[in-house]
Amino acid sequence: MKIAGLAQAFAERIADAPHRIYAQGAHGEISFAALSQAADTMIARLEAAGVRRGDRVVVMMRNGPASLALVFGLIRGGFVWVPANPALVGAGLAHVIRQVEAAIILCDSDVVPAIQACGARPREGVIALDDPSLPAPAPRPWTGDLPDPSDLAAIMFTSGTTGPAKGVRVTHMMLELAARGVMVCADIRPGDNLYVWEPFYHVGGAQVLILPLLEDVSLTVSDRFSASRFWHEVAEAGCTHIHHLGGIIQMLLKQPPSPADRAHRVRVAWGGGCVPSAWRPFEERFGVELRECYGMTEASSLTTCNLDRVVGSVGRPLPWFDVRVEDETGRILGPGEGRGEIVITSPLPGAIFAGYYNAPEATARALRPDGFHTGDIGSWDDQGMLFFHGRAGDSIRCRGENVSAYEVEAVANRHPDVEESAMVGVPAEIGEYDIQLFLRLRAGAVADAAAIWDWLAARLAAYQCPRFIAFVDGFPKTPSQRIQKHLLPRQPEGRWERPAKQGRARLGTER
Repeated sequence: MKIAGLAQAFAERIADAPHRIYAQGAHGEISFAALSQAADTMIARLEAAGVRRGDRVVVMMRNGPASLALVFGLIRGGFVWVPANPALVGAGLAHVIRQVEAAIILCDSDVVPAIQACGARPREGVIALDDPSLPAPAPRPWTGDLPDPSDLAAIMFTSGTTGPAKGVRVTHMMLELAARGVMVCADIRPGDNLYVWEPFYHVGGAQVLILPLLEDVSLTVSDRFSASRFWHEVAEAGCTHIHHLGGIIQMLLKQPPSPADRAHRVRVAWGGGCVPSAWRPFEERFGVELRECYGMTEASSLTTCNLDRVVGSVGRPLPWFDVRVEDETGRILGPGEGRGEIVITSPLPGAIFAGYYNAPEATARALRPDGFHTGDIGSWDDQGMLFFHGRAGDSIRCRGENVSAYEVEAVANRHPDVEESAMVGVPAEIGEYDIQLFLRLRAGAVADAAAIWDWLAARLAAYQCPRFIAFVDGFPKTPSQRIQKHLLPRQPEGRWERPAKQGRARLGTER
C-alpha cells in the first residue's frame, strides 16, 4: 500500500480541485481553497505566538470552521495536534497539559476559565480563537517542508474509562490508515456525503476529516449529536453515511417512530458497540445497512470490519493487520476454543503506534515483542469471524464467576425505560465484589428499581444480577461517548439494594 502522506494529499487536492466542497454545515460550505487559506492563517498565528514545528498544541474546541482550519494547519505545518475535550477540567485537564509538555492551548473562549483554574500552564499561554478582539495575522501561503508520513501528527488520549488517560502517539501514516479503514468498512464511493457528529478531538471524528483527501467525498459537520434531530439533519444534508459508537444505535431506536425514519439517503451505518439485539431492528426500521468494526487508536483506529453482516461480530482483519486471540498462558485460541485477549500485529511498519507519550511503563505493558496486547477480550466462530466481549479490566469476580460489564449492560439497555447503563464492582462483605448498576432512564420513566431488577433477573444468570441499583440524570463521558466509570460514586446516596431473599431465591432456581 502506498502512503502518500496527509500534507501531500491535501496539497494535491488544492491543486487539482480548489473549488470542490470539502464540508458543509450550519456555517455554510467550505471549499478546499478556503480551507487551505484558513489553515495558512492558523500556521501564521502559531508561529507569531512562538510555536515551532514539532511542538505540542493542545486544542479544546467544538466542531466548526475554526477547528477544521486549525486541524489542517497543524497537519500542514508539522505541529503536533493534541485534541482535548472542551469540557475537561481540573486534574484531568492538568494531566493532559503536563503529560505532553504543551507549547500552547488554542480553545473556545468559554474554556479559558477552566484552563486557568486547573493549575497547569503551557509554555506560550492560551489563545481563545473566538475572541473578537484577537488580531488576525496577515494571511500568507505557507511554503515550508511538508511532514513525512512517519512524523508525529497527534497525541490522542485514550478514553480513560477506568483510570487516567494515556496519550497515544499517532503518526500521519496512522491517521491515513484510519481513514482508509473507514473506506473499506463503510463502502465509501465517489460522491458520498458523510455525517460527522463525533467531535474532532476523538479519532472517530478525526479519521473522517481525512477522507476527502483520499476520495471524492464531502462531509456534513454538526457540532453535537441529537437523537431527536438526527434523521432530519442527515436528510436535509443528503448524507449517505453515519457513524455509530456506544449507545447511539439504541438511542435512535428509542425515539418515537416517525416518517423521517426512512426519508433519507443514508446507505451505511458503520462503527462499534451495537448490541446484537438492536442490529436487525435498526436495519429494518431505518433501511440502513449496519457495519460493525473493531479497533483502537493505538492500531490506526480500525483493525477489523464485518462485511459479512454476521450479527454480533466485529468481522475480519483489514488487509494490513493480523489478529490472534490468546489465553492467559499465551496459547493461541482457535474457533470455538473460548475467549482470550486480542493481540494485533501488522506486516506494514508503522501501522501500530510506537508507544504512549511520556508513559514508558504503560507502553511496555501494551507493546511486547509478539504484538500489541489490547486488553480487549475476543473469540472466533467457526467461520473465522471475530467477536468482541469487552475490556479485560471491565469485569468483576462475583459469586465465584467472572461477570462482564459489557454483557450485563447490553441486557439492561434493552429495558424499555432504560436509556443507558453502567456496571461497576463494589467490595462485598466477604471477598470478591458485588454488582452495582447505574441507570439513566428515558424521559418520563418511573424509577422503579425493584421492577427493573425483576426484569433483569429473568434475562441474566443469578451471578450477573446486580445487588445495587442507582439512578442518575447523566453519565460522565469520554469524547467517544463511553462512560467514565472511575468517576461514578461507589456508594451513591439513595441506591436501591436487592433484598437478601431475592438473591437466595434466584440462586436456588438457577441451581
